[in-house]
Amino acid sequence: MQHDKENIMVILSSPSGVGKTTLTKKIQQKYKNFKISVSHTTRTPRSNEVDGVDYHFVSKEKFKELIDKGKFYEYAKIFENYYGTLKKNVDDTIKENDILFDIDWQGTKQLSKFKNLNLIKIYLITDKEELKSRLIKRNQNTNEEVKKRFDSFDEDIKHWNDYDYIIINQNLESCFKQIENIIEVNKTKLNFSSPKTQ
Repeated sequence: MQHDKENIMVILSSPSGVGKTTLTKKIQQKYKNFKISVSHTTRTPRSNEVDGVDYHFVSKEKFKELIDKGKFYEYAKIFENYYGTLKKNVDDTIKENDILFDIDWQGTKQLSKFKNLNLIKIYLITDKEELKSRLIKRNQNTNEEVKKRFDSFDEDIKHWNDYDYIIINQNLESCFKQIENIIEVNKTKLNFSSPKTQ
């Protein structure tokens, strides 16, 4: 599918707990043209999550059926659950809007294979001890889940080289400013390089 050349797709990836979901929401608040790509997942919703807004919550059977039919641009199994980006949702959204992906390195690798997608890949990182403290403070996970996420940190950071930009998130506002600059530089480049139609 041919996408609108003036719309961009921004991927934010990071080890769990670094702050990408908070930053994704801040970008959407500032840039009204950005839509967050809502992934499908087989995990159980948290108490504050809304189906169709935070994720499309589906059964493992339904998810596997979508895989078999080739409906995903990317999907991955993370901590015993599947997550995936439906092609139709992306193809429909990019006609009118820029898109934000909150996905991991596995999803980024798969999306990168589609050369028609105009991707800007940003990897967020923080200090390992700071990460552990954030995971405990946010109080959304059991001790076992915190340990699992913390242990996956070393595997996650091996993949930073697949990204266009690496940002250290020690301060949320400073990190957000750097992301803003990246978005604006890339949008400006597109506006200069796209042929204007009358």
